[in-house]
Amino acid sequence: MSGWPLDPFGKAVSARGEARLAHPADTPLTRIAVFGGIYSNHRALQAAIEDARDRGAQAILCLGDLGAFGPSPDRTVEILRNEGIPVVRGNYDDSIARGLEDCQCGYTDPRDNHYARISYEYTLANTSPRHREWMTGFPYRIRFRLGELDVLAFHGSPRRMNEFLWETTTPSHFLEGMATQEGADVLLGTHTGIHWSRALDGGRWYVNAGALGRPANDGRQEVWYTMLEVDPAGDGRSLSADFIPVSYPVDLLADEMRDEGLPEEFIETIRTGWWTTCLEVLPGKERARGQW
Repeated sequence: MSGWPLDPFGKAVSARGEARLAHPADTPLTRIAVFGGIYSNHRALQAAIEDARDRGAQAILCLGDLGAFGPSPDRTVEILRNEGIPVVRGNYDDSIARGLEDCQCGYTDPRDNHYARISYEYTLANTSPRHREWMTGFPYRIRFRLGELDVLAFHGSPRRMNEFLWETTTPSHFLEGMATQEGADVLLGTHTGIHWSRALDGGRWYVNAGALGRPANDGRQEVWYTMLEVDPAGDGRSLSADFIPVSYPVDLLADEMRDEGLPEEFIETIRTGWWTTCLEVLPGKERARGQW
């Protein structure tokens, strides 16, 4: 089991950079594992793939941001390529592929941008040319059927790759309008690093898959991915979105990060489960849930 492949880029991709999962017509997709930002945490990625298999996922989808924060970005890329997992283009992937000067993270605070620059420059310098070339083929959006539901997957939002959609500051009517405009039953994104979901009017949903690469600022070492499922015995429209914690060898990753000269603040985050960087972007209520 791996991610089902995408339809050929250029054939099934619209002017908006949208592709479809090319799953067989006689194999309805009813259970899919979704990984948010990987952030070069190859150890969590490998553990999550094994966990998703054990839980019976038919496919795996990655919502982008393969690099950032963690060590040896090529290791993450090699796992995803070997597994054939489709990837939505995240802001990091777009910047790495095009060799831009920054990560397009969407931060405005100087401290957030300071650590983002350290992370981006390390990732850019340590991603091989062949992997950067591979990233140029990532679509900005991936659409697929889950049961009878039309799901639109993206990184930040359908309208902007680095848009932050936070639970406490994003109105339902805004999400419902976006779902209507996109003709989607389920909007599926990441970028914020904190998982959440909301049922919308008309049997529709917004789901933020969170991030697989670092803790959710919750004081836990585990990281999270999302399992989406519809009951094949039902009407095919009743969605369950389960957030799955993943344990992995944190100490080994921390040793790798230190060996690569990454900031101690990054290492403290994976050890404690509390964010030490990228805090200023958090809305007040989300920040109040954390330690700092």
